[in-house]
Amino acid sequence: MVLSQLQAVAQRFDREYQGEAFDLPDEIQELAVFRDWVAGSLTPRITSKFWEVAKPKKGQRCLDLGCGLSFLIYPWKEWKAVFFGQDISKVAQMALNQRGPQLDSKLFKGVQLAPAHKLEYEPASFDIVIATGVSCYYPLAYWEQVMTAVKPCLKPGGSFIFDVINPETELAENWGILETYLGADVELTELTQWRSLIKSMGAKVTKQAAGEVFQMYRVQWP
Repeated sequence: MVLSQLQAVAQRFDREYQGEAFDLPDEIQELAVFRDWVAGSLTPRITSKFWEVAKPKKGQRCLDLGCGLSFLIYPWKEWKAVFFGQDISKVAQMALNQRGPQLDSKLFKGVQLAPAHKLEYEPASFDIVIATGVSCYYPLAYWEQVMTAVKPCLKPGGSFIFDVINPETELAENWGILETYLGADVELTELTQWRSLIKSMGAKVTKQAAGEVFQMYRVQWP
């Protein structure tokens, strides 16, 4: 099941990054959330600003899971943090691996083509692991796999920052409908279940922030 979801999400974002047109029903195109998406005003509104809960510092090693075009659009050069990326979109991976070294070959360490639960890194490799805009497409059981994989990759005191969709927000349901028609089903999981999962994994929420659709968590392991 998760494999088919991973494939669907990869295809959905490959199409968007390539600028392909999505043929959606009229009733979806009439939604305000669709019009905002087409206009380009939706993504900046709902994107979780991970640096607000854990700003990368000079020399820190950061792994961005589901990174998309992160290194090209966020101020990694200003932060002077070392960037490692991972994504399931071939288009995003190719774009970053081509342009990342041109922006800063010292900070950019490449993007791997792999899902968030497959982390082939040495133990204690990273100060921060980021995964925003990822969990909403998968069930809780999958995120348990992701957290299990992330934990050994973090240095002592390191942070894992991820966001989850908050079904109670006004925009959540319509955004989920839009994503489904764009090719990737969204899981509307209650925040109480996410907090229970974090606790069961032995992690602690050390900071959080609420957005229009997503709730962002910074978690750490003792």
